[in-house]
Amino acid sequence: MALITGIHHITAIAGNAQENVDFYTGILGLRMVKKTINFDAPDVYHFYFGDQWGSPGTVFTTFPFHGARKGTKGTGEMTYTAFSIPTAALSYWQKRLKSFGITISDVLTRFGDELIRFEDHDGMGIELIANDRDSRTGWTYGHIPAEFSIKGFFGATLNLKAKELTEKLLTKHMDYQFIGEENGRFRYGTKGEPGDIVDIVLDKNGRQGIQSAGTVHHIAFRTANHDTQTEIQNILWNNGYQVTEIKDRNYFRSIYFREPGGVLFEIATDEPGFAIDEEEAHLGELLKLPDWAEPHREKIEKNLTPISLNPTSYV
Repeated sequence: MALITGIHHITAIAGNAQENVDFYTGILGLRMVKKTINFDAPDVYHFYFGDQWGSPGTVFTTFPFHGARKGTKGTGEMTYTAFSIPTAALSYWQKRLKSFGITISDVLTRFGDELIRFEDHDGMGIELIANDRDSRTGWTYGHIPAEFSIKGFFGATLNLKAKELTEKLLTKHMDYQFIGEENGRFRYGTKGEPGDIVDIVLDKNGRQGIQSAGTVHHIAFRTANHDTQTEIQNILWNNGYQVTEIKDRNYFRSIYFREPGGVLFEIATDEPGFAIDEEEAHLGELLKLPDWAEPHREKIEKNLTPISLNPTSYV
């Protein structure tokens, strides 16, 4: 059995918390499946946006640091998060994004799929890739037609100065396979399906990216459970990667390490999921805290700017 089965989640740094919620739930129509705190910085929110259940492979998460300056795209970073949409939805999303004043690219073609590229309010790079190979069901609050809704991740773009060592990591130790090359873009996948794609784009003379609002903090890959996570942890250790201990993130367990090009990788378990402390019908409604933070709830809530969830106002 493969230890790595695709992308689990992608985590970005954001600026204003309310603008962040409005963009991902209102404009893109993703479901807020969890509202909690950054476990390493308890005075900062951690938002999780995804499908109905917050399924692995659909969850885009953010740390909104109020007042954070914008970062810059560069080498050693994941620069674009690609979401999967049905082929018939492409024109709908072109019109929708333009209606909110969002600048989008012309329709591009990549490995036979059409896509559009744009940025969120913080400058986060986003792509919508149209394809009919994705059997997942998208989420909608009702303001976006279900047949046009985002299904989850398609893939991710890593912007690197060199690819050989990162390619070795992916293909030798993380169950990825080389799929092909097109116009200097090198594609890898576990099965080559939406939700597991990783592209490497080379920029040999590029400047190092600056991480802040509008940049990706890390990309997390899926593994089934504690046993498979421990196995991949040992493989990485034995091959010279500086891997952390297993960290409890409540909704999954995580290990972290830097891939050779500088991007922070995480391996996260599919278990236990986001329904362990909220019913499915009410995911993301309350501020959920880990047990160790619960005694400090009053102080934590006082330091967090209240946010509201009004996705259907973005019709």
